[in-house]
Amino acid sequence: MRLSTLAVAPSSDYALVDSGNGRKLERCGPFRFIRPEPQAMWPPASDDWQADGIFTGGSDETGGGRWSLSPSLPPRWPIVQAGIRLWATPTPFRHLGFFPDMAPHWEAVAAACGPGTRLLNLFGYSGVASLVAARAGAEVVHVDASRKAIAMARENALLSGLEAAPVRWIVEDARSFVAREIRRGRRYTAVLLDPPKYGRGPNGEVWSLETDLLPLLSACAQLLDGKGRLMIVTTYAVRLSALALARAVETATRPLGGAVAAGEMALAEEARGSLLPTAIFARWTA
Repeated sequence: MRLSTLAVAPSSDYALVDSGNGRKLERCGPFRFIRPEPQAMWPPASDDWQADGIFTGGSDETGGGRWSLSPSLPPRWPIVQAGIRLWATPTPFRHLGFFPDMAPHWEAVAAACGPGTRLLNLFGYSGVASLVAARAGAEVVHVDASRKAIAMARENALLSGLEAAPVRWIVEDARSFVAREIRRGRRYTAVLLDPPKYGRGPNGEVWSLETDLLPLLSACAQLLDGKGRLMIVTTYAVRLSALALARAVETATRPLGGAVAAGEMALAEEARGSLLPTAIFARWTA
């Protein structure tokens, strides 16, 4: 399999300004932030790293660490990604309320979804992909175990003028929801998954990517009927190669035929155009 790189260039509302020495400098709307980035092993391009917020410490598993924020920074501010208006905000998990490197997947969702189609967005977070599909005319089911994430997604829908769009916002463990949809005979045109390395469902269900991903992918493949077009899985901060992720998706989708592509996701620096890897992905298309 030939691996590919999906790189996202700087835009008016988001840019990776610079990276190096284990950190990254980002511009989000009119504000600048510094966050840890272990893969940035090189020296930065510039010494100008003034920022409105700096995140230090913590881990992806626990969400620890803390922000040091400028007193003039508002609690949140509106930006636009993929034509969707959403609220950006520094979160306790070091994120800014969205993942800008997901832009290529948002484009794929927009291409696959339209009137008469259905998207299942698992681990849907703040809902950009769900709103992209809803704007295209699809019926959307957005699932996340976090009530706070669902609240963020609803607020983004309101900000984008899509509060009346056909989106079901569901707080539930992804595995439980998918199993119930299979029993109900529900089918989807596209399935999007962005699972964490570790996590817990709303009722204390334990999620481990290494043991739970393949069974969930196989279950999701059962939800893709003869009109199914797309399944995308993205993973961050894991000891897993893109080839291994692709093989898992190939195993799950083998009864469907189609093809699997995989590779790395990256952000292009505004300072020098170099790429900063952020995640790996695998994408099945009919």
